[in-house]
Amino acid sequence: MPTLTDDLREWLDRSRQRIGALALAPRLEHVGRVMQVGDGVAIVQGLPDTQLDELLIFEGGVRGLAVDLGEETIGCVLLGDTSSIPAGSVVHGTGEVARVPVGDPLLGRVVDALGVPLDGGEPLDTEQLLPVEQPAPAIIDRALVTRPLATGLLVIDAMIPLGRGQRELIIGDRGTGKTAIAVDTIINQRSSDVICVYAAVGQKASSVARVIEAVRHYGAPERCLFVIGEADAAPGLQWLTPYAACTMAEYFTVRGRDVLLVIDDLTKHAAAYRQLSLLLRRPPGREAYPGDIFYIHSRLLERAAKLAPEGGGGSLTALPIAETQAGNISAYIPTNLISITDGQIYLDPRLFYEDQKPAVDVGKSVSRVGGKTQAPVLRSFSESLRLEYAQFLELEVFTRFGTMVDERARKVIEHGRRIRAVLGQRQFAPLALGEQVALLCALSDGVLDAVPLDRVEAFRSGLGPWLAEHCPEVMALDDQAKAFPDDVRNRLKSSLSALANSVVASNTTPGEAQP
Repeated sequence: MPTLTDDLREWLDRSRQRIGALALAPRLEHVGRVMQVGDGVAIVQGLPDTQLDELLIFEGGVRGLAVDLGEETIGCVLLGDTSSIPAGSVVHGTGEVARVPVGDPLLGRVVDALGVPLDGGEPLDTEQLLPVEQPAPAIIDRALVTRPLATGLLVIDAMIPLGRGQRELIIGDRGTGKTAIAVDTIINQRSSDVICVYAAVGQKASSVARVIEAVRHYGAPERCLFVIGEADAAPGLQWLTPYAACTMAEYFTVRGRDVLLVIDDLTKHAAAYRQLSLLLRRPPGREAYPGDIFYIHSRLLERAAKLAPEGGGGSLTALPIAETQAGNISAYIPTNLISITDGQIYLDPRLFYEDQKPAVDVGKSVSRVGGKTQAPVLRSFSESLRLEYAQFLELEVFTRFGTMVDERARKVIEHGRRIRAVLGQRQFAPLALGEQVALLCALSDGVLDAVPLDRVEAFRSGLGPWLAEHCPEVMALDDQAKAFPDDVRNRLKSSLSALANSVVASNTTPGEAQP
């Protein structure tokens, strides 16, 4: 039986062998010390060779970014808990920038801005890391936006269409359904090949959980990625979240995939950056925001593009969300974002409280790119829709004051009320292209004018099964479908008229009634 002395001799022999195998060479380390720390920022002394945005390692493994380079000190944004970093502790320079994991293993997962899993699943099995900050594609590397990105929401796809590679701002007051539009757009990609990335910036944990649950229940979570910087996360992580999400999305774009990036929301992102900037004693400007607040959003959103075939041929569509106060879209951050993006979807609180959902104000909303990508068959039915709806809204104002209207004006008002009823849509129920075309055909050809207003919802509910049985070719339409010839349009109109008659004659939904 070996004694303690024998064990010690054996341990000494192994130790001498390990020491003898070590390669003795000089090693250079960049070391500094923390002077001040708190509220998500740290002031570091030393590290004279530190570069801008260099990744620093603090005690306890907490990482930080060097964002202010002074003559004697460095201002750092911390990307983790500051409680384990005392003043006087050692800081190590890395000579590297912040990087995040990318690749297919991220799909279906919930991660933070550094790629750390938050869903309790297995560790990420990916070895490729890409910088969080990357330059936007050059003009020569971009291609024309040619394909539509269907949201499944009739009011958007018909009057404010989006294209793959576009940047469209969703803007409105708090609680008007901005996130609901983005989530419905993600859910609608279950029938497409688009990869969806949802970046939550400064959102409550309960709100983020509802979004994830909705996508998992109604959408295709295996093609979705959630990058989370919750309200209780470090301000540095909140600031880094949209950039990290964009890098993760760009991995698929350069490989020829189409990606949808939702950033919810950039108003809170700007507030987090303002907080960090004021703590680092940067000079404040308008509304206490630092002077580069426009640049931090422009360099992010400019990365959304349709790439030329030489660059991979994929597309990155950005749907940033911004919050207004009392409908003031001329505030500082909203005007910045409106000038950066290719259009905006404005949500009106008055429409929301009148139960017109989605509460899209088509008068203040615009898409400067997507109209060229709209499916030809959908464009043929929606060309006059915005004008007809605007005429109705103008006439309706006069009728509220008891103004007498003639028969022609009464028909315009009744037709407009049916347009409004058709544009309303329940959440988590996106429409296929065929259903949208059929609804617009029913509007433009006057089929719905004979349907009582309270039965329009019944008409809509039974439309999908009815078309699948009577007009399957309409349900099979894709975004390349051309405008209908007269015979096909007349056949569709006859089928829709039969459905309308069934709805009017029955007190049940068309799915329960017999034609």
